[in-house]
Amino acid sequence: MVELTAEQFATAQARGEERLNGPRAESVHYDAGRDRVIVRLTTGVEIGFAPRDAEGLQQASRAELSEIELQSFGLGIHFPRLDADLYVPALLEGVLGSKKWMAARLGAAGGRTRSTTKAAASRANGKRGGRPRKAGGQQS
Repeated sequence: MVELTAEQFATAQARGEERLNGPRAESVHYDAGRDRVIVRLTTGVEIGFAPRDAEGLQQASRAELSEIELQSFGLGIHFPRLDADLYVPALLEGVLGSKKWMAARLGAAGGRTRSTTKAAASRANGKRGGRPRKAGGQQS
């Protein structure tokens, strides 16, 4: 067991109280008709997001999403059938998963981006014969 000094405990307690003073979830449910998880905050604001946009919920069924629990004084949202958790302060910042998961989603979105510049570059590359072959690679 790790023992804390009085100063470390006071610092941790202040951090915890600061979180409790900010917005927290007071209720949460899955709206199957809109395919959204709806979180009502202590401020009265409701936010909703598609389960496919949150790590651990992408392939969830309606039955799995129907059971949701609030934890840690409204700072956590737990999906027991999926063993998935979301942290409300991160959710408010638009973070719906771990850094690694979010980076992968952003990278995938960037690869799908269609712009006039990207399309023009692709056409120009195609006119020159496409991608250059890798050095030392086999040619077919």
